[in-house]
Amino acid sequence: TGEPDRACDDGSVQRCDSFAVRIMAKRIITKVGDVFCVKIDDEHKRYFQYIISDLTCLNSDVIRVFKKVYSIDEEPELSEIVKGEVDFYSHCMTSAGIKRGLWEKVGNIKEVGEIEHIVFKCKMDYTREDIEDDWRIWRINQDIIRVGVLNDELKKSSFLGSVFTPENIINKLKTGRYLGNTSTFE
Repeated sequence: TGEPDRACDDGSVQRCDSFAVRIMAKRIITKVGDVFCVKIDDEHKRYFQYIISDLTCLNSDVIRVFKKVYSIDEEPELSEIVKGEVDFYSHCMTSAGIKRGLWEKVGNIKEVGEIEHIVFKCKMDYTREDIEDDWRIWRINQDIIRVGVLNDELKKSSFLGSVFTPENIINKLKTGRYLGNTSTFE
C-alpha cells in the first residue's frame, strides 16, 4: 500500500500492490463512411453505414441501414454493401454500439449516398397518441419545421428523429420496430 501507480506500454495503469489493476478504456473513433456489421442471429447479419453527423439532432451520427440480410459466412465487398437498398435512416451513437459489443466496424468507403431526400420527424410528446398536431420535421443539418399534422406522404417517407440507443437500433434491425412507445409513431 502507498506505492505509486505505474504506466504500462499498453496504456493501462497498474498499482504496484498486486491487488488492483485498472485498465483505461480506449477511445473509439468512428468516421463518416464507416460500415458496420450486426449479427442478427446465429445464421444472419446485416450492415449499416455512418453517413453524416446531424447538428439539428444533437450532432448525432446518422446511419443508413441496408435491407439485405447476409448469411453469417458471407463476406461481401464494401462497394457491394453500399449499393444495396436502404431499409431506414436513423440517429445513434455508433461508437457506443462498438463499446457494447453490438456491432463491429468492418471498413470505410467514401460513398455515402445522397442525403437531401432524407426527412426526419419527431413529436413534441410521445406519451400522447391522441395528439396528432405536434409533429416537427427536418432535413439533416437544417432548421426544424413545425408541421402540426403529418400528411400521408410524410408519414410514409420520413424517419423517426430521436437519437436511438444501440440496443434500439439492434431491435429495429431484427424486428423492424424500435423498442418502447416511439414505435407506435413509425
